Amino acid sequence: MMTNFDAEGARRFFAARMAYTTGPFELDGMLRRGEPLVVVDVRQPSDYRAAHIPGAVNLPNGKWHTAAGLSRDRLNVLYCYSQTCHLAAAAALELAALGYPVMEMEGGFEAWQAKGLATAGEAETAAA
Repeated sequence: MMTNFDAEGARRFFAARMAYTTGPFELDGMLRRGEPLVVVDVRQPSDYRAAHIPGAVNLPNGKWHTAAGLSRDRLNVLYCYSQTCHLAAAAALELAALGYPVMEMEGGFEAWQAKGLATAGEAETAAA
C-alpha cells in the first residue's frame, strides 16, 4: 500500500508525459490531418531503408547534432525501435537542448507496425 502518495507530483509527471509523448494512433491522426510536423526516425539507416513511417526523415545516432531535416517551426516527432529503446528519448534530449520542439512516439516503430499502420521502404518498393 502506498502511504506517501504525492498527488501534485503525479499530476506534474503525467502532464509532462502527455505534453512530450504521443502514440502511434495519435501520430497517424496528426499525419492524416496534415498537422505541421516532421517525423524523425532515429534508427540505423539500414533499418530505416527496410521500413519506416511514410514521410519520416532518418537521423540516426551520431547525426543528431546536425538536426538535418528537422524544423524549428514545426513539432518534430521522434521514434526508435521499441518501447524499451531509449534512442528517441536521448535524441529528443539533445535536440531540445538545441532549441527544436520535440515529442517522442512511445512504443517506437515496433508499436507502429503492431497497430497495422502504413509503412514505406524497400519492402514496399520491391512489392510494387
